[in-house]
Amino acid sequence: MNALRIIGAFLKLNVQVALAYRSEAVVQILLNLMWLGWELTSLAIIFANTNELGGWGPAELIALLGVWRLVNTMMSIIVWPNTEKFNQGLRDGSLDYTFLQPANSQFLVSITRVELWRLWDFVIAVVLIVAGLGMSGRVAAPANIATFLALTVSGAAVLYSLWIVMIAVTFWFTRFDNNVTILAALMDAGRFPAQVYPFWLRLLITFIIPIAVATTVPLQGLRGELAWWEVAGFLALGVAAVFLSSRLWKAGVRRYSGASS
Repeated sequence: MNALRIIGAFLKLNVQVALAYRSEAVVQILLNLMWLGWELTSLAIIFANTNELGGWGPAELIALLGVWRLVNTMMSIIVWPNTEKFNQGLRDGSLDYTFLQPANSQFLVSITRVELWRLWDFVIAVVLIVAGLGMSGRVAAPANIATFLALTVSGAAVLYSLWIVMIAVTFWFTRFDNNVTILAALMDAGRFPAQVYPFWLRLLITFIIPIAVATTVPLQGLRGELAWWEVAGFLALGVAAVFLSSRLWKAGVRRYSGASS
């Protein structure tokens, strides 16, 4: 109940902020639509010169773009704004107050800022996924839909955990304030299936900075291309990532001694 009350309080605060800057939200939505048009135009240009990309056709790439937008929306709503807030708090000392609160500090750091206007991106993402599957002529079985949802949640948990690891590193290296730059740069790689990249980059975005686990893998589950043991392995990876990142965060908090030290 305490967690729900805290979430409610932060949501109310962020709603007030969003309403105070309505014109900015409208501009951002229009820019987002422009980028969506460019992304679809880029796919059209690619498939004007080839029939498939890494074994994936245009319909599958549209569905993958939807999955990528689904995950990227989560990053835009929570991860990026709270990264800025965390780095600022680490520099000016306001982060100290977070650790004085009678609540889990990782939880507080994760929900302080929420870009609520980005929620509409979820609708666009779902439309792209449904449209892509419809164009491919595939009818997803209920079991594949359940697998897709589970793998999407697991993939998002992996990326969230990676973010926690990256910001926790600043407890040891306070100058490392560009902590998620690499993650942000590699997010774009998730727009295309991992199979199109050279081996070294495929290895990077699957196992080191696992963008593909949150984009390509869920769609493979929706298409019924994964064996049960592969699905179980990716789900276990999500659980392990959350556990290990939480442990690292707690170790970093124990090391943290305040901005004045």
